[in-house]
Amino acid sequence: MAPAELAAAGWSVALLERNADIGGFIATEERTLPGYLHDTYSSWHPLFVSGPAHAVLGERLRQHGLTYRNTEEWVTASVADDGRATLAHRDPERTADGFADPADRTAYLAVLRRYERNMESLGGLLGGEPRSPEALRHLARLSRDAGRAGRERWPRSLASGGRGYARSEFRGGEVDHLYAPWLLHTGLSPDQAPGGFMLPLLAVTLHGFGLPVAAGGSGRFLDAFRSLLDSLGVRVETGAEVERIVVKRGRAVGVVAGGRFVGARRAVLASVTPTALYGELLPEDAAVGGLREEAARFRPGRGAMQIHVALSAPPEWRDGRLAAIPLIHLSDGSGSTGIACAEAEAGLLPRRPTVAVGQQYVLDPSRVPPGAAALWLQLQEVPFTPLGDAAGELDTTAGWTPELARGYADRVLDRVAAHAPGLREKILAVDVISPVHLAAHNPNAICGDPYGGSAELDQSFLWRPLPGSGRHATPLPGLWHIGASTHPGPGLGGASGHMVATALTTA
Repeated sequence: MAPAELAAAGWSVALLERNADIGGFIATEERTLPGYLHDTYSSWHPLFVSGPAHAVLGERLRQHGLTYRNTEEWVTASVADDGRATLAHRDPERTADGFADPADRTAYLAVLRRYERNMESLGGLLGGEPRSPEALRHLARLSRDAGRAGRERWPRSLASGGRGYARSEFRGGEVDHLYAPWLLHTGLSPDQAPGGFMLPLLAVTLHGFGLPVAAGGSGRFLDAFRSLLDSLGVRVETGAEVERIVVKRGRAVGVVAGGRFVGARRAVLASVTPTALYGELLPEDAAVGGLREEAARFRPGRGAMQIHVALSAPPEWRDGRLAAIPLIHLSDGSGSTGIACAEAEAGLLPRRPTVAVGQQYVLDPSRVPPGAAALWLQLQEVPFTPLGDAAGELDTTAGWTPELARGYADRVLDRVAAHAPGLREKILAVDVISPVHLAAHNPNAICGDPYGGSAELDQSFLWRPLPGSGRHATPLPGLWHIGASTHPGPGLGGASGHMVATALTTA
């Protein structure tokens, strides 16, 4: 986002990328069979279309070929092992109608209205520097809106996990069942703070913006960006891994990539983890205070895994409503998802993993041959270094071998097939991407964590990326830190780059 915004403001910009293509965890490939287009890593773009970067660049990207497919009906669902399903519709009232307790219906709509009423301030906090006078003004507005009696609700939600929040706000289990698995997409487990804040925010985002996917695959998003960058004169160099940042007289003045110096007269923007920035890229004598020690303690989150499945025909779900839903979670809610997270964090392959089942072809049939289907399966509760198998079935002694990856994929496919009889007979090909593959593809995915580091409360907001550096401006003049490891954290929103580009062009 930042290169396009800076170039649009008249800056001369060079974009250096270590891989053969830009995009990080955005790609579309024929991973299984010809004619099956799979979003290799990320896929859904609600954070982008709802964010400030899209407000600035969205129309330009549309002119360069980016179009989205979305749903105006059912958007997501969670399915328990016993077949119980909880569904979310774009219409909040239709979603609430599915709750058994009338009090929960009222409470659900009330919390959505509270978030929507304060969205300007919430957006300002998530899309601006946490350590700034503007952030204090947003906090003051939130406090005034809540009134004396409800003033503690915002900080309490930040300090709570999603499980605790759902238990305290709702009598029944529908909200927990529906949204606890969604916390995995923020890098959290159901019991980690600030899940109590994120859970309603996820609900508001899904109701308001659905689950847009790029027509033709996420790779089309990159095509539009490359075209836009070319039109703006941005010099894009791929296969150019930055080896170090050059500092002269206390200021960042460029980088060395492939043994070649690339100068920067005004700014260097580094989209890396703090571990890489302070531990590898900066010279040892750079004046960064105690940030090297803090960066060495920066924690990765759980590992993740992708499974792509080519099908001869769409799954026949036991609950027929699921056939039209773009993203389904196989989970009992905080119960099974919390156990799976605990097992993964203990180094075990979960016995009953939470499975995110993406059916992008429902929104964009062009991704598969006529009459066929494909599944995008995401696992966000796997260890990078497996120490054992919670089910006692798979041999983990050699780590993530192809045999272990396929064995675990079989467990995942069995969970899907339990809700979609006959699935196995429709499988034409399977492609598995392990946490080790994720880390090899993107060095920001330390230990196979695609979210740029744990998003627990002590590593978020004021303390992201580091307690001693909770801003995108670093202690070195001319050097700025962006990416998922910085505020507001993971998710395809482009907010950190937008914030820095705005700061640089309005200074």
